[in-house]
Parts: sequence; structure tokens; C-alpha cells
Amino acid sequence: MSRVDLSEFIKAYDVRGLVPEQLSESVARALGSAFAQVVVLPAEETAVVIGHDMRPSSPGLSRAFAEGVVAHGVDVTLIGLCSTDGLYYASGALDVPGAMFTASHNPAEYNGIKLCRAGARPVGQDSGLAEIRDLAQWTLDRGDLHQLSGAARTGTITERDLLDDYAQFLRHLVDLRDGRPLKVVIDTGNGMGGHTVPAVLGDGELPLEIVPLYFELDGTFPNHEANPLEPENLRDLQAAVREHEADIGLAFDGDADRCFVVDENGDPVSPSAVTALVATREIAKAVADGSDPSDVAIVYNVISSRAVPEIVEATGARTVRTRVGHSFIKAQMAEHDAVFGGEHSAHYYFRDFWFADTGMLAAMHVLAALGEQDEPLSQLIAQFAKYPASGEINSKVTDQAAATARVREWAAEQGEVTEDELDGLTITHEGAPMWWLNVRSSNTEPLLRLNVEAADDETMTRVRDAALAAIRS
Repeated sequence: MSRVDLSEFIKAYDVRGLVPEQLSESVARALGSAFAQVVVLPAEETAVVIGHDMRPSSPGLSRAFAEGVVAHGVDVTLIGLCSTDGLYYASGALDVPGAMFTASHNPAEYNGIKLCRAGARPVGQDSGLAEIRDLAQWTLDRGDLHQLSGAARTGTITERDLLDDYAQFLRHLVDLRDGRPLKVVIDTGNGMGGHTVPAVLGDGELPLEIVPLYFELDGTFPNHEANPLEPENLRDLQAAVREHEADIGLAFDGDADRCFVVDENGDPVSPSAVTALVATREIAKAVADGSDPSDVAIVYNVISSRAVPEIVEATGARTVRTRVGHSFIKAQMAEHDAVFGGEHSAHYYFRDFWFADTGMLAAMHVLAALGEQDEPLSQLIAQFAKYPASGEINSKVTDQAAATARVREWAAEQGEVTEDELDGLTITHEGAPMWWLNVRSSNTEPLLRLNVEAADDETMTRVRDAALAAIRS
């Protein structure tokens, strides 16, 4: 069998590869061994928790990873089927490092691993993943990991179900019992939401009527891709919300760590609007617990709506603007002890959840806000969705620097603009009418990503079209 090059599928944030050509059980075993040596033993940890999604390859890969861990005398708790935020819960509640086997929304032939330190702290390229990759490669190239470990004892492997504990923890953070009755359509895309939603929202104790779509766990994704970021994957949910005259629709991705929302008309709700809504609730909670608003921080990224900092700062709380990507959000969350952070990709992070992301908790906040008043969701969310936006538009560009320069040149001709390069190029028109744009290069493809927001539809369309013309000329 030809040598597997781990650098081809171990990237900045996680492991994501074809099974078994890239990610096989022998590779998982070597990665488990490396994880124990790079993350677990240096921190003097003695245990690891491992979970997996519904893909056919996940149980075998997670078991092989566990074998690599226990070869170094570290004990493993297998929690079986779980969402990614369920694994983060386990890592936080048990205060041990963790590994989640999932490829999120990728097709069935893929699988992957998300790794964390104790307390759900992330492991990425700059925080151990590169060392894990290199050590696993060395192990694979040289032979049996048991001969290489030198451990005095082999760790134990035990099994434990934490689903109910996870559900109760979330329900303690957001109490939905006193809200008005809501009809909720939920599309889990045959992913792990079909496992977690019934436990958290559907046990009959809450004033929620759940209309399920694709709750059957099926890692082949027979109905549609489990990626709600793509508009075509929301169509079944939108139709069902209208058909059932529901109050709200929720869509989870494959590993259920992201959540998208549609209103009672079936119209998508911007993740930035969800960020602003949840932020105000978390700020109010912190203030009620005795914090001064000026001591409360909210993190958002460069492509979030301008409404987010405006709404947050109107409460007296502080905002922290950061680059796109969970490693940057989590780092800023921890540095500023932020109560909440939101990304336009529908990842939502909570201090009460070990600064990790959980789509379920964000969904519960939206349900609580809707249930606490009588307006339909479209009216409730209007105060948080102040500006028309283009959404992210990708363009294939060979010379990304030249295309970005053309956008900068066009913008300079508009007058009254400022710019920054925190993440790509952000240009803001300081005069009236307000608009801003961001142009960012993809890390993995020859793509330039454009986001535009403006005070009105006409301005947004004009700026979007001009920027696209500059990029694609």
C-alpha cells in the first residue's frame, strides 16, 4: 500500500479526508497515539473523551483512535453518537481532552477529526495540530505504535452516554418552559441533529410542537447535503414552514454545531441578526448577574453586519472585531472573557459553554426570544437586521492581489472611504449612504470572497456590482 501523506488532508483547524484512501483506521490509530503524546501527556492529563457522528466509518475510526491513545497509558471514554457541541460539552464537563469524528457537511466518502484540549480549548495548526500530524506521520512510516510508545501500562476504554447530561446542561442555560407555544420545523439533514434535537427540545416538557425533517441518521445524506449555508439546502425547510404555518424553522448542519434560522414566511434570517439578538440576551443576563455593561464583551468577525457592533454598543457593552475562523473567535473570546461571539457562517460561541460553539444553544436563545413576546419572528428580527447585504460571493481569480487592487482603486474614487486589512481588505464608505465591502482570499482555493453591506438595497446592489466587475475584469 502506498504511503499516506497526512499533510494532504490535515489542515489548519481539523482533519478532513477520504475514507479509507486518506483517513483509514491505521491512520486514526497513529493520530490517536500522536494526540496522546502532544496534547494529553505534556498537560499531565490521564483521560480522553471521544465521540463520533453517524457516518458508517465513524465507529471504527473512533475506536482505532482510542487504541492509539490507550497505548500510552491514557484512559478513554467513548461517548458514541454525538454532535460536535456534544463532544465539547463532554470535554468541558469532564475537563479532559477530546476528539470528535465527523466531516461535518462533507459528502459520505469523507470523514474527519476535530480535536480539543481539556475544557474544549481548540487544537489547531498553531496549537498542536502540526505536531500531531508530523508525529503521526513518523509513527506510520516506522511501524507499530505499541512498540514505539514505551508506556508502562495500557489505558482502559469505557463507554458512557452523555446525551441526557448535555441536554439538561443546555436547558439550564436557556429555560424555554414559560414561553408561548411555538410550532417549529427542524431540518437536521440526516445529521446529528436528529440525535440531539429530540433530547433537548422534543421530550414533551417544553411548549414546542416539533415538525421533524430528515431526523433519520444517515451518513449518505439521501435527501440533501447537510450544509444549510447553501440556499438550495434550505428549500425543503422553507416549504415545510409555509405548509405547516409554523412560527420558525431551524436547520442544522451534519455535525449539528451550526444552526440556521428561517422565519414564519420561510425567509432566511441572517446569521448576523441572530448574532445581534443573542448578544443582547447574553449582555442582559450578565448585567442581571451584576456585571457592569462596560465589562461585558461580544466578539464578531469582519464580515458580520454593521448592525452587530451598533446594537451591542448601544447597550453599553464592548465589541471585539476579529478575523473569520473559529480559532480566531475562540482566542479573542478567551482573551476578553467575552460572554458571546458570533460568525456570519452561523457558528455561535458562548462563555457559558467553555467559549466553544454550539448551534443548539443559539437556537434555544432564538426560540426563547420568540416565545417571550407575541410578534412573529419576521417582526422580532427586523430590529436586528438593519442593512441589506450581498451574502458571500465567490469568484475564481488567478491573480488575487491584482483583483483586490482593482477593488481598492475603484473604492478610492468614491471618496470618504477608510480601509483596514485585519482579514483581507475591508473598505468602509464613511459618508452617506453608508456601505462597506470586504474582499478575502480563500486559503485553499483560487477564490476571492466578496461581502457587501449598505444602508439601502440600491446602494448595496451598486457597490456589489461595481466590486464584482473590478474583481472579474
